[in-house]
Amino acid sequence: MSAIEHLLKPHVRDIGAFSVRRVLPAAAAQTVGPFIFFDHMGPVALPAGEGMDVRPHPHIGLATVTYLFEGEITHRDSLGSEQVIRPGDVNWMTAGRGIVHSERSPQSARDAGARVHGIQTWVALPREFEEVEPAFHHHPAATLPRVARPGARITVIAGDAFGVRSPVKVFSRTLYAALELDAGASLEIPADHAERGVYLVNGAAVVDNEALPAEHLAVLTPGVDATVSALEPSKLMLVGGDPTDGRRHIFWNFVASSREAIEAAAQRWENDEFPPVPGEHERIPLPRRP
Repeated sequence: MSAIEHLLKPHVRDIGAFSVRRVLPAAAAQTVGPFIFFDHMGPVALPAGEGMDVRPHPHIGLATVTYLFEGEITHRDSLGSEQVIRPGDVNWMTAGRGIVHSERSPQSARDAGARVHGIQTWVALPREFEEVEPAFHHHPAATLPRVARPGARITVIAGDAFGVRSPVKVFSRTLYAALELDAGASLEIPADHAERGVYLVNGAAVVDNEALPAEHLAVLTPGVDATVSALEPSKLMLVGGDPTDGRRHIFWNFVASSREAIEAAAQRWENDEFPPVPGEHERIPLPRRP
């Protein structure tokens, strides 16, 4: 039996200053564990004076997770949070019933020409938590557990993996880890999570001797142990956990178990009824609904 159930190729999306590669949601797999959105940003080096500017926009029914390899991003939200995220840190924002945030390059990064490289994911909240109060938590890189294996270094970003647990609060069993493998190193991915996916950020790797192309997500076969082997120094992301409790509806930045919740959130944004981000005077307009 193949260890790879689906191989998801990226779709390029323009987000303004640069493009991203998106592998979730996909036709073959809306989610992997609770992860419903997976964007690979960069690596990109912008000219001096330019930076990333994602204007204030709303979310419901999910948690956003930002993890950088390079660069800096300033997060601001409607709770009054303001936090610069740097490589190896975790910004976990729980949208719940509704939150608004912006993401911009700090001025110091713009002066030199901002660099951005990282992963942005959304985690679909279980139905019982879709309406929780919004929250924001920052976890510096030094607080995340690390595991060493021969030729491999593992950082557990959220949830549990390889016998350790991240301090990041999650709402269902979650698997999220960053992997660095030396050339020739192999790492077993045990089948102790219901759903698992392996994404190759850069380098060259195989999963049980099946090629894993760069910037693709291999959704692993449930219940089957898999071995990831690096043909050259490689960086990978491991995602998964328990499946969502039912399929989710997605429109723009909204995720919910009902269409009615999506429609209500869209109307709230059009009516300017979400709380503002302090100090921000712009907003992304609601796109045309399909």
